[in-house]
Amino acid sequence: MDQAVERASKLDTATISDALDKLAIKGQCLGIKPRDHNFRMTGRAYTILYGPAGVVPGTVGDYIDDLEPGSVVVLDNGGREDATVWGDILTYLAHKNGVAGTVIDGACRDVHMCLKLGYPVYSRSYSMRTGKDRVQVEATNVSVNIGDARVHPGDLMRGDSDGVIVIPKEHEEKVLATAEAIEAAEEKIRAALESGMRLDDAREANKYHSLQSRED
Repeated sequence: MDQAVERASKLDTATISDALDKLAIKGQCLGIKPRDHNFRMTGRAYTILYGPAGVVPGTVGDYIDDLEPGSVVVLDNGGREDATVWGDILTYLAHKNGVAGTVIDGACRDVHMCLKLGYPVYSRSYSMRTGKDRVQVEATNVSVNIGDARVHPGDLMRGDSDGVIVIPKEHEEKVLATAEAIEAAEEKIRAALESGMRLDDAREANKYHSLQSRED
């Protein structure tokens, strides 16, 4: 079991986002939304970079059988919303093969399938218009950009109802430890509020604001 994946799965993206801010690491995949707010996703990134189709168009998605169970498919289509790169067949196979989820800087289609199967899909938008003969795979397992965040192959991806976070592999221990400390402080604050303490007093007692302040 990947211990970092297990730890990240217990944290929400808001808490991890605060940890990233504290450590001055850019990992929020802005503008990438879940197709269902019940979706949850944690795993290692398997990245795909797309580009405009050539005169002889290349493939859009024959990589799916190469993914390991538990991985997250990360598709960089440059934010394009006029050409989808993910649909029902890919959703079906990813779900069948135990893939953890899909993240798209661009559009997906056949949303009904991910909703039916409960397979997590996060994207900038959705549409019915195919990417066939419009876009093609340029490279696999290279660095990509998702919602202004850089994602490298093997980076830790976490998604929930608020969106998607990437934790760079080389910083994951520090990010996770910081996020866990923030979560522990927030749990203490909630317990203090339950007992009747004022919010400002509870935050001061648990040094809440310093937990979120950027490190020098």
